[in-house]
Amino acid sequence: MKRRGFLYGVAAGVVASRAGAWTGALGEYKGVVRALPSAKERAWQDLEVGMFVHFAPNTWQDVESDNLSTPLSEIDPKNLSTDQWAQTAVALGARYIVFVAKHQGGFCMWQTKTTEYSIRNTPWKDGKGDVLREVEASCRKYGLKLGVYVCPRDDHFGAGTGGVCKTLELQAKYDAMYREQLTEVFTRYGELVEIWFDGSTVTPVGDLLAKYQPGAMVFQGPQATIRWVGNEDGFAPYPCWNGIDAAEAKSGTATALDSDPNGSVWLPSEVDVSIRRPNWFWSTKNANKVLTLDQLMSIYYRSVGRGAQLLLNIPANREGLLSDPDCRVAAAFGAEVKRRFGSPVGMRSGKGESIELKLAKPMRIDTVVLQEEIALGERVRGYRLEARTGGSWKEIGAGSAIGHKRIQPVESQVVDAVRLVVTEAAAAPMIRTLAVFDTVVAPPADWDAVSSLWSANLVGKWAAGSFSLDLTKAVHAATEYLLRFHPVAGAVTGLRDVMLQIGEASNPALVKRVPGRSDELLLDITGLDKTIRVSGKVEGAESGSVTLERR
Repeated sequence: MKRRGFLYGVAAGVVASRAGAWTGALGEYKGVVRALPSAKERAWQDLEVGMFVHFAPNTWQDVESDNLSTPLSEIDPKNLSTDQWAQTAVALGARYIVFVAKHQGGFCMWQTKTTEYSIRNTPWKDGKGDVLREVEASCRKYGLKLGVYVCPRDDHFGAGTGGVCKTLELQAKYDAMYREQLTEVFTRYGELVEIWFDGSTVTPVGDLLAKYQPGAMVFQGPQATIRWVGNEDGFAPYPCWNGIDAAEAKSGTATALDSDPNGSVWLPSEVDVSIRRPNWFWSTKNANKVLTLDQLMSIYYRSVGRGAQLLLNIPANREGLLSDPDCRVAAAFGAEVKRRFGSPVGMRSGKGESIELKLAKPMRIDTVVLQEEIALGERVRGYRLEARTGGSWKEIGAGSAIGHKRIQPVESQVVDAVRLVVTEAAAAPMIRTLAVFDTVVAPPADWDAVSSLWSANLVGKWAAGSFSLDLTKAVHAATEYLLRFHPVAGAVTGLRDVMLQIGEASNPALVKRVPGRSDELLLDITGLDKTIRVSGKVEGAESGSVTLERR
């Protein structure tokens, strides 16, 4: 399940602070806070952890994508227990389950009338079983919310990534079938918290979402309210801004690499990763790939701890159960997260550029957890943490984004107060949580490591402050394009010595600055029959990734 139906590429890069916010005295704010989350987005982000369950005919094939070779007579998970799934989710600390009701092979795990390739043509429960119905019942029983993955791709029908068919006639037929499948799922199984359109969808679905599931969060597609983080490793970038430009949001395939703290659309990132990484499905060959507790804790610090949502996949086996090794480490993970972060040494909320948390007595701390009041948007663009010991303050950490949550390990020490000092903001800071913890253990060694990301608009990287990019294959029309620079660390403060070459000729007039932005250029591409290259120097950030977007 290489996210998500695209050729998977990797670029080391994260979105750092961009021009617009101001550093200075209280009240003199610059920049903009344009993106505001809806009530359903805020509620969804508070869930923080979900459990993915992959289960399809390829579970019987030991492969990641259904090759359509398994006779339906062999699909008979006699011991299937969705209660066991839900119990595992609760132990994990998940608050919702996203069930793969239809993967890209096209097999439907519910009683559908749209295709013969479904659970009703198997011997399981004499063809009367409905896995999705049982998942829904177990979620209700154990207090979990339900999400569904209904893939637009359908290999059994012949629809490719996004549900794209080879002819208009087939497209119309598939659109009708897929819409009927969605209608069945949307109307039979109660309120859904999340709906996945993996790889986006060309089939119109907006009216169905609005009519039947207006409260659901949507992963990818034109109606997306969630974006893929940009890798399947389990790691979000830092900072992981929730804002994004409207044009990129509408693409339906944006990733965290497209983030912009000054963007106009709130589009949070979801980090999906499998406990049998990199395999999404159970097989007889991947029991040795189950992640360890330490690996899962690293994922937690670099997903939830960076303000993103974590969706951890635990696949079902041929018996219809989640395997014991997976369940054991999932339960250990849930218990360890609760042990570390269940009881703060101290906690408060506040507003303004300096918020002090006084402890009742000197206490040992090793982790600070921050949250903004995101109903008002992401206002904080930079901060430092200070601790007081014996009447003296000293800096113990710093960062840029806070957003929904920032988990920041600090040196273990005894303190009597901790202070958050906002050094850069676009509006008056509103802090939902300033909390300190004594976890007693060292944090993951890679808690602050850079994450590798992918974007549909990725055209290359720069290093040592220089870039030289071949844009020939990325340009498909003679029009204006936006070139954007995403630093690994720090901020891009300027772009200079930029040269755009179309064929052998270069024309400085075809390169324009974007007012108020030091990290963007507009390129006026006048022809397509020649090689197109752009080069230059980047100031303020040594390395990062570059994206190109048609305007």
